[in-house]
Amino acid sequence: MKRSIWLGVAALLLAGSVKAQGLAGIWQGVETDPDEPGATWPSVLRVQNGKGTGLFGVMYQEATERPDATVTFQVRATQTPGGMRLEHVRKLNETGATPFTYWCEGIIVFTYDPKLEKLTGRADYDPVGNCDKGTYTLYRIKLKSAPTVLAGTETTLRVSGRNVRWYADADLKQPVNSGNEYRTKLSKATTFYLTQGYYPTREGAVVPITIQVKGAVAKAEPKQAPAPPPADTARSVPAPIVSAKPVALPTVLFKLGTPELLPEAIPALDQLAAELRERPALRLQVAGHTDRIGEPQKNLTLSEQRAAAVKEYLVKAGIAPDRISTVGYGDTYPLYPAPDARNRRVEVSEAK
Repeated sequence: MKRSIWLGVAALLLAGSVKAQGLAGIWQGVETDPDEPGATWPSVLRVQNGKGTGLFGVMYQEATERPDATVTFQVRATQTPGGMRLEHVRKLNETGATPFTYWCEGIIVFTYDPKLEKLTGRADYDPVGNCDKGTYTLYRIKLKSAPTVLAGTETTLRVSGRNVRWYADADLKQPVNSGNEYRTKLSKATTFYLTQGYYPTREGAVVPITIQVKGAVAKAEPKQAPAPPPADTARSVPAPIVSAKPVALPTVLFKLGTPELLPEAIPALDQLAAELRERPALRLQVAGHTDRIGEPQKNLTLSEQRAAAVKEYLVKAGIAPDRISTVGYGDTYPLYPAPDARNRRVEVSEAK
């Protein structure tokens, strides 16, 4: 606050308790100051499990009146009965600094509204310059309808968030819907990529939501039928095409800070295993990548572990281990300005 105190792009808190786990995710919104009418600091917050009941992560913020002024803080927090109490630990990155500007640091107490998936924060800053108070309003995207639907049956998908936009691809080039409800008909497991337009930032987060499908469509579509509309295929997992050039698998995602595969990774890995079975001479290289959050050496180790986790899955699927090599690049090759979940990825290519 006060020139830049962005809450957001953080790999923040998650505690071992149910309450802490309930706050995991990506929160996006704004900070305001009652003493500076009209001034806003767009913010995004990411939360993740920590050890015990402690919470940890980062905050990113922009100054609306100065687009070049941004900051990223490492933060830690503790859960409270109604939300969490967060404090700044240290500044990780800052842009647009001048001798006359600064970012406020201190304590922020958040209240959680589970119905709206909303965090309302009251900041009590250290007395530096005109730092004193601040107010935060953050929302997160969370699936509010059933995670599994019947194949071929029209259903309404519901999510929380403000000014939500739905896309069929991780690159956000195929918009399919806007708003908190999406009426659609699915024939197979489908991953949508959602964003919030509520005080967007250059570090805006993309939230993947996978809808599982059970049952079979009454009548299978002929193979030569025209491609169904985006609402029906909205980037379920595309079959990976392994070639000499690395191909990113956008739905092969991991739990933040760990090599644990998320459920939405399974369809893509199953299709990759099927391709390897169909091409018995193909040798595969799996490359792991991380986001630029944390220590580079730890990120390198984590990227190697993630590549190994993919190999382990493929081996369990019946692929010979000597056909798969792995490598980790850490945070050296981000695709997007950090922090961004899309940098935590796996790429596959033909092994040389």
